[in-house]
Amino acid sequence: MRIQRTGTFARPRRAVVGALALGAGLAAAAAAPSGGQDAGVLRARAKALFGTLPALAESPANPSSEARVELGRVLYHDPRLSRSQEISCNSCHGLDRYGVDGEPTSAGHKGQRGERNAPTVYNAALHVAQFWDGRAKDVEEQAKGPVTNPVEMAMPSAPDVDRILRSIPGYAPLFRAAFPGEPDPVSFGRAALAIAAFERTLVTPAPFDAFLAGDDAALSEPQQRGLATFLEVGCPTCHVGPAVGGAMFQKLGLVHPYATADPGRFAVTRSEADRGVFKVPSLRNVAQTGPWFHDGRIATLDDAVRKMAWHQLGRELTAAQTRDVVAFLESLTAPLRPEWTRKPALPERGPDTPGPRLD
Repeated sequence: MRIQRTGTFARPRRAVVGALALGAGLAAAAAAPSGGQDAGVLRARAKALFGTLPALAESPANPSSEARVELGRVLYHDPRLSRSQEISCNSCHGLDRYGVDGEPTSAGHKGQRGERNAPTVYNAALHVAQFWDGRAKDVEEQAKGPVTNPVEMAMPSAPDVDRILRSIPGYAPLFRAAFPGEPDPVSFGRAALAIAAFERTLVTPAPFDAFLAGDDAALSEPQQRGLATFLEVGCPTCHVGPAVGGAMFQKLGLVHPYATADPGRFAVTRSEADRGVFKVPSLRNVAQTGPWFHDGRIATLDDAVRKMAWHQLGRELTAAQTRDVVAFLESLTAPLRPEWTRKPALPERGPDTPGPRLD
């Protein structure tokens, strides 16, 4: 489930520009000096920018049910959806590792490496689009991509995935429960819907949300200072909304150039205006999801904060400011629930289930 440069989704330019304008306006509103302000004032400023984290990233087009979510959980962990039958969604997006694998880029079929860092799946369903370049409009579309990507899970085609699913007897009742009324529910397309339904439950409330809800003690003094600094230096120009990011696309190196050969969103839209533009990542659980940036080149969160301030805002943070911002970012780390991290029992193979292919 890593990020490759191929893909066809192109979000309308008007929506991107509008999102950027909204973020810039909100950041400007938040930039009033915070000296001596109390927690209530800080909370009000933050709530105006980030809103309230929903309990579930709902989709009318993919209604959630207990059966659909449970099927998605099983499929998310099933390596038989890969050509080698060794790689599952959880391989690169480990749910017990905050949705990442901790590597700059992930190993796929026959050890091949992708060109971009695997982002966390937690809170991803809240984003404006999926993948670093936004080539998938939602998690439903995204869930299909890695399975047939030749570098990642490398299944030859959608019919090959159908064959695997239909050959495993235990999947039939799970699909029927998840998609009642469908005459032939077992398919790759519905598997993607189920995986997405599971991913839509992966919304992670953290101490920061308790602070926004009125608990002053939920953030320490350094974390509150860090939040104030985060607002004042302009970080919400991009990192805005309930996911604290993921709401827009932005040029990497907006003020000072950032060296990268990756064309970013240009590979999707073929517009020069999108060269070096990437989806702004969510900062939820960011202290747990390194290494950072689209290329996985940044090894410490302190360095990531300093580089973003410089390249995106033209600000050179002091050591104290950096420490406080990092402390605030740590308040976005949520405890992982057992229903997220538990690995389900997989249905047994059938007599006709194809074996692994290592070609």
